[in-house]
Amino acid sequence: MNVEFPYGKQRLSYEFGAELKQVLISKLEAYVPQAGEEALVDMAMEKPIGSQPLWELAKGKNKVVIIASDHTRPVPSRIIMPRMLTEIRKGNPQADITILIATGCHRGTTVEELEAKFGKKIVSEEKIVVHDCDRSPLVNLGTLPSGGRCYVNRLAVEADLLVAEGFIEPHFFAGFSGGRKSVLPGIAGRTTVLANHCSEFIDHPKARTGSLDGNPIHADMLWAAKQAKLSYIVNVVLNGEKKVIHAVAGDTFAAHKAGTDFLSGLCGAQGELTDIVITTNGGYPLDQNVYQAAKGMTAGEAVVKDGGVIIMLAQSADGIGGDHFYHQLADEPDMEKTMALFRSRGREETVPDQWQTQVLLRVLSRARVIYVSDLEDALVRKLHMIPAHSIGEALAQAKALLGKEAVTVTAIPDGIGVVVNAK
Repeated sequence: MNVEFPYGKQRLSYEFGAELKQVLISKLEAYVPQAGEEALVDMAMEKPIGSQPLWELAKGKNKVVIIASDHTRPVPSRIIMPRMLTEIRKGNPQADITILIATGCHRGTTVEELEAKFGKKIVSEEKIVVHDCDRSPLVNLGTLPSGGRCYVNRLAVEADLLVAEGFIEPHFFAGFSGGRKSVLPGIAGRTTVLANHCSEFIDHPKARTGSLDGNPIHADMLWAAKQAKLSYIVNVVLNGEKKVIHAVAGDTFAAHKAGTDFLSGLCGAQGELTDIVITTNGGYPLDQNVYQAAKGMTAGEAVVKDGGVIIMLAQSADGIGGDHFYHQLADEPDMEKTMALFRSRGREETVPDQWQTQVLLRVLSRARVIYVSDLEDALVRKLHMIPAHSIGEALAQAKALLGKEAVTVTAIPDGIGVVVNAK
């Protein structure tokens, strides 16, 4: 059986034999949307959930901020943003609109990336500010349920109307992306993100893919969005081709709930434990670096046997993805020692990138990881993983590590687009 896996902006294919036990994909790939991408967004905005239309909300609102995702997210902003701008100006032609790029703790989005995301017209004509969690002016909105301080970009707090675009997908510790996540971590200060992403919460059994009820990370994010008065969202659901198959708009919390309910009914997949799991980060832009690739590995973690092998396909054209992340992995050969250090830190003592490192170390405590990428082999080895540059090479290495030729294999073409559970 031939299986294709997204890898950067291309696809890797492999012809499997009898070793292939299962291919885990969400029902999203078979879902036939009721309309085209633009029409789906139009329909959602015409019938907002729990809210007046955006143009009605914009009446009398002079300072309007639209939170938009950054370069690491495949949000179809070329479709969503023009419609949001048009509706706002329909309600108030004189509105002073700022597009605020929600980078969280990521690097700043470049002009080239903004143009690829929005198109040159919006970049040249609209006011765009890239959030910087360390340097942007921030306002303290109070204390999160977790006990951390909630600092949010001043532009958003001082807006007469705060709205956001985004997309909803399974998230490896927030349950799902989208909605409230535009504020925290999107436009929050670093200390706020660190408190929310503390080791205690990352370890919490409810802080997992597809889980919202009882998830302490989600609870913080909800609180921050309410305090920031995020009033309206346009969120979409994408398939493996990054095409819009569903859209929701309206009240931040009601619309997001409708979107996650829709997605939950389609993205679940149950599988048996196997010796080897091959997974991805869904291709570009989410597999730009190793930091982001930890997300796709958690899908493999769910169905790999203890002591098995996860083969992670992530081109990583942008490198590691963070100096802190790199040094937390590369500077200490004893992974258990690093994990113990993280768990000893209180919520206010979290350091940058600790959460991502913690997740990767958790995966590595269950299985060995062979990392198929364009990175140099020595660099991958420093991160406690085994380098490879093709699926065939990685499978041969996995069989050698397991000490047997007869193995069972699971293929997960999109490791971040599916909620995987073991039977």
